[in-house]
Amino acid sequence: MTDATIRSADPSRDAAACAATYQPYVEACATSFEERSPNGDEFAARIERVLATHPWLVAEVDGEVLGFAYACPHRSRAAYRWAADVSVYVAEEHQGGGHGRRLYEALFGELRERRFRVACAGVTLPNQASVALHEKLGFVPVGVYRGIGWKAGAWHDVGWWQLELSPDAEDPPAEPR
Repeated sequence: MTDATIRSADPSRDAAACAATYQPYVEACATSFEERSPNGDEFAARIERVLATHPWLVAEVDGEVLGFAYACPHRSRAAYRWAADVSVYVAEEHQGGGHGRRLYEALFGELRERRFRVACAGVTLPNQASVALHEKLGFVPVGVYRGIGWKAGAWHDVGWWQLELSPDAEDPPAEPR
């Protein structure tokens, strides 16, 4: 297996590949609670919006995007500004090769550089592979929203995990960048 290059996403270059990677998570299962797959243009707008405040990374080999990871604000209230929600998606044919782990590790490094303290991850349950990935990377479970999302003809739980990015952060904390 060739190691993938991990880099910041470029909306015009990467949106279509990210949309294609994400599509099965929307259409084939309840992993994403979106009901319609966003197209490349919608993804380009999302990437641009996220990059204004948070990192969005892609993993690629020979110009082919294998997956992506991004962070976004956890909540809109000012006191939450040091927390970020994180997500990672890897194309089905590239799963199991460590790309999700490497994308997340790079994303967490960027979040630490930007002075974020906490990463939060929501996982539609059951999803043992995602739970295992998050826990292997140091996330700890913090709660479950029971029956919160209706998709594919059923109510689904969402488990929440949290990773402390900067346990020795100063008080008061420096502003995230």
